[in-house]
Amino acid sequence: MAYEIEFSPDAIEHLTTFRKFEQRRITDSIERQLRLEPLKDSRHRKPMRSNLLATRELRVGAFRAYYDVDQGERRVLIRAVGVKIRSRVFIGGQEVDLT
Repeated sequence: MAYEIEFSPDAIEHLTTFRKFEQRRITDSIERQLRLEPLKDSRHRKPMRSNLLATRELRVGAFRAYYDVDQGERRVLIRAVGVKIRSRVFIGGQEVDLT
């Protein structure tokens, strides 16, 4: 059974900072990778170390989608979308420390 994918207002705002084709690439990947098995670890999906942002991360090239999964309601909540440049993560144009 498929999971419902929901974007937080912040994540929607973060997406608008990217070009249209980047937005499409990110949202298509979220749909393809998280709709059926959002908790399955892979090259592109993994749990995150403890932080205040989210419990899991989806990698789409240099882009990152940070999300939580509610198994009971079968829902994936995208909390933030950013870009990783070397070891630095930028969300909404601001550098974020995820350690």
